[in-house]
Parts: sequence; structure tokens; C-alpha cells
Amino acid sequence: MDGFERATPGVTLAPPKVAVRGLDITFPGQAGPPVTVLEGLDLELAAGEFLAIVGPSGCGKSTLLRVVSGLLPPSGGQVLVDGVAVTAPPPQVGFMFQRDTLLPWTSVFDNIAVGAELAGRSKAEIARRVPELIAFLRLTGFERNLPHQLSGGMRQRVALGRLLAYEPELYLMDEPFGALDSQTKTVMGRELLRVWATHRRSVIFVTHDIEEAVTLADRVVVLSQRPGRIRLDLPITLPRPRDGRALRGTPEFGALVSEVWAALDLGPG
Repeated sequence: MDGFERATPGVTLAPPKVAVRGLDITFPGQAGPPVTVLEGLDLELAAGEFLAIVGPSGCGKSTLLRVVSGLLPPSGGQVLVDGVAVTAPPPQVGFMFQRDTLLPWTSVFDNIAVGAELAGRSKAEIARRVPELIAFLRLTGFERNLPHQLSGGMRQRVALGRLLAYEPELYLMDEPFGALDSQTKTVMGRELLRVWATHRRSVIFVTHDIEEAVTLADRVVVLSQRPGRIRLDLPITLPRPRDGRALRGTPEFGALVSEVWAALDLGPG
């Protein structure tokens, strides 16, 4: 199974959550010719699907997220979210960056509340929802701590809480755990899978970590060297729920990781 619904005669299927059609992204060169980052990219994401994207540095992974989020217009082609062309940031899309971007002067509670405020929630809704998220993310007891008083993993939980408080239908995640140590990254991956299993939102997750991608995703897409094109679109058939530590010792997991590695175009060296 590849995560997409199959057409049945007489049944109209909903559009994909995200549809990328012939996407080109070109930037002006620095005292030289223009630089094409993405070229002719076609990609779909089904509702509720978890997609991981890997590829060499500079191949356009983060750029793709910026286009889907409406922060960057395409040079050619188009991106649609829920069948509507993206020309500005869609309200149903949330973005989580590698850096946690927390407000350093305010508390865990208030940092998470920012997401609910951006979503237009009332003060009564915020007062109810934020404590629920703090408990869900295992941050109870740290509500009044400032970001500098937290570990890196806890800061990323707060950032994830802010995303959840916004309640987007589509999560765009740009190496959100890339700056964490291996042990904390594993814990955060488990937390993310728990969140995803509970809410079943659509996710596009960019990472350089192939094992992380295979552990988390329904599909792994590998992009080529710049200009980024799809070299591999691999369904991940491992059963859910997944325990990353247990999976990594299995031949099925090793075979999927090897297939992704084989598709990577890392160039000479």
C-alpha cells in the first residue's frame, strides 16, 4: 500500500491534502547565473499521511516546505492544499523549525498559548486547552519555567505544544530534532508518533537522518542533488505502532534504510 486511496467507479475521492505540480524554484545567482533549486517536482500527500523527505544538503527540502507554507512563491508550477492553489500562507498549515523559536522572556504556558492565540481561541479556550497540552506532552510542573531553564528536548516539546495549540491540519516540520543528541532525538520521535497517532494530521517531515525517516514515516521521498528531483518514493510497510529501538535490529528495517541510502545522490567524495 502506498498511502493513497484508489478510485472506485461512481465514487468521488477527496483531493490530496497537498499536491505539488511541476514545481520549479529558481533564485538569482550571486554575481552569476540563476540557481535552480527544484525542477519539475511532482508530489502528493494524502490526508493523515506521514511523509518524510531526505536528500543531500542544498537539494531544496526546506525550500519545498516554504513553498507549501505560502512563504515562497514558485517560479513555475503550483502547489495546492486541499485542492486550492497556495498563494499566501494557508490557515490550516503549521510550521515547526529546527530551532525552537520560543519567546525567551515568557513561560512554557505562555509560549504554548501563542499557538492558540494565533488560531483565534478565546481566553476561556486557552485556559482549558494549554494545561491539557502541557499534560499530554509531559511538561507538568514546568508551566512557569522560562525556555533557558529547560533542556533541548523539553524546549522542542514546548514548540510542538505551540503547533498543537494552533491545531493545523497539516504539519510542516523542518528538521525539528536535528539539533538534539541521539537519545533525545529518539525520545522526541516517539513523542511525535504519539501525537500523530492521536490526531492523525498530515505531516511533511524533512530530515537528514535516514533511520529517523524510516522509523516515523508512511513514505520516504529521496530528492536528488540540486536541482531537486524525486529519485525514490518508498512506501514504509513496517507495522504501527512502532518502537524505534526494537525496529532497528530487524532485517526489514535494515532493508528499507539500505534502499534509501542507495537512492541518495551524494556526489563525489
